[in-house]
Amino acid sequence: MKVAITSDHQGYNLKEKIKKYLQKQNITVIDCGTNSTESVDFPIYAKKLAETITKENLEYGIAICKTGIGMSIALNKMKGLTCAKVCSIKESYLSRLHNDANVLALSNNLPFWKVKKIVKAFLTTKPLTEEKYVRRRNQIKEYEND
Repeated sequence: MKVAITSDHQGYNLKEKIKKYLQKQNITVIDCGTNSTESVDFPIYAKKLAETITKENLEYGIAICKTGIGMSIALNKMKGLTCAKVCSIKESYLSRLHNDANVLALSNNLPFWKVKKIVKAFLTTKPLTEEKYVRRRNQIKEYEND
């Protein structure tokens, strides 16, 4: 499995911890920046993540900023991405199960023990294939073409 990851300056330290955690799980991590705590504009890094996911045909991405909200807004503007900003393990699980989200947005304020569980739930949950869930996901995808 390969996962792309990005952050702004506020999320940099958590990004580095998540990278190490994933690598210990034998998951290949593609780091889309930033590479320090020096102030940057998060939309630039959201776009880098989106481009990497598309170019590399990756299943998953992770984005971190102070709240996760800015990254999720930016990423949901990009074709082919469904970004879920989550704060709990249950939200992470349901973002995959019901919505087949392919990008996880996190706040840097979450404790790392919880982040590990959120990431694990996101990467291991398969979406439901019941007709109603597939239909709803397809309805959302149609909005990209409007």
